[in-house]
Amino acid sequence: MEHYDIIIKNGLILTMDNRNSVVESGQVCIRKDAIARIASSGTETHEADVIIDANGGLILPGLINGHTHAAMSLFRGLADDLPLMEWLNAYIFPAEKRIDASFVYTGTLLACAEMILSGTTTFCDMYLFEDQVAEAASEAGVRCVAGEVLYDFPSPNYGNLENGFLYTESLIDKWRGHPLITIAVEPHSLFTCSPALLTRANETAMTHEVPLIIHVAETLSELTEIKRLYGKSPIEHLENLGILGPHLIADHAVHLNDWEMDQMAAHGVKVVHNPESNMKLASGIAPIPDLLRRGVTVGIGTDGCASNNNLDLFIEMDMAAKLHKAYAMDPTVMDAVTVLRMSTIEGARALGLDENIGSIEVGKKADIIIVDTRKPHLTPMYNPFSHVVYAARGNDVTHTIINGRLVMANGRLMTLDLEAVMDKARETSMAVRRWVLDP
Repeated sequence: MEHYDIIIKNGLILTMDNRNSVVESGQVCIRKDAIARIASSGTETHEADVIIDANGGLILPGLINGHTHAAMSLFRGLADDLPLMEWLNAYIFPAEKRIDASFVYTGTLLACAEMILSGTTTFCDMYLFEDQVAEAASEAGVRCVAGEVLYDFPSPNYGNLENGFLYTESLIDKWRGHPLITIAVEPHSLFTCSPALLTRANETAMTHEVPLIIHVAETLSELTEIKRLYGKSPIEHLENLGILGPHLIADHAVHLNDWEMDQMAAHGVKVVHNPESNMKLASGIAPIPDLLRRGVTVGIGTDGCASNNNLDLFIEMDMAAKLHKAYAMDPTVMDAVTVLRMSTIEGARALGLDENIGSIEVGKKADIIIVDTRKPHLTPMYNPFSHVVYAARGNDVTHTIINGRLVMANGRLMTLDLEAVMDKARETSMAVRRWVLDP
């Protein structure tokens, strides 16, 4: 008789494999950190240290948040209803000058708690004091791609830019081989980074074979500024610098013309779509259906809590699907399967992690969530894919498993003291109020 560490049984498995295979009344057997077996429940009897009954719910890969600033959970609601540049220059950048490692650690723990509870098992982060982001993610048991933000002006973490590159290299060295943490090189944007910075960041990423992640073409004001400085559009500027390539992840990518999208497709550039943040800041609507038609890999992100105000990828998926239908005046655009793939296997592909996560397949890491469908808003269920995208919410997730570890069971966090995390966040918010709202 086979013995496993965890068996999840009696659920409808949405594998998100190449065929979007569905297993009725399925079970997933986990040994150590990996998926060891997938089958229909009851076909054989197996032993396990932990047996989880999905009670007829949905078993699917953990969701992947392709772009966020986790510690900005402590800025949630700080400066709403403002344009991006005013939001950044009048509120966010001044507040960020005052933050420290403890602030980032606290904010990231809060974000990790929110993500685990709402079914996100992997997040890609760009912020300050990223070693603390990695430490917090490791403690919480969440998979994380972390990268220290680089820009031309001094950082409250590393000071001058030279130290920023040294800090990034130290992150790569420290976290190499960690089961949950990988490092990326992350210059902030084209309007905060000189060509020399971007070129060096690209060389660093290529040397260490890690992703290069940049905010790209997010706003019309960015396009105007890049045109003024370099006489080019953002994608033309990156192409001229020799930076376009499959290692590049372009966050937002809102304002693109046909030539730029063709270039991105030709060079294998990845994109992470952040629809709620783009709507809230009135940045625009990214041409995601056009990118998908060109074969560009697209994931979904929430951005930070200061420009979204939540980290719930179920809400983000719902918004992504409906936004593009309304914009295109076509209800067939961004169908549920496409959007769910963007939050699972395509999101993993965007981050370069698709060999290990993003689908429920034997041999892959066991990053799995269970959605309880025994609720009025999820009854009846005719199409499980559309149910996930259009009806489910993060608080419908009952269990979260990451790298074979049960990090949430029956809605209860197993790796963090939630009340202590929230108490520390409230305490820290008093300092934020003094910095920005009551200077």
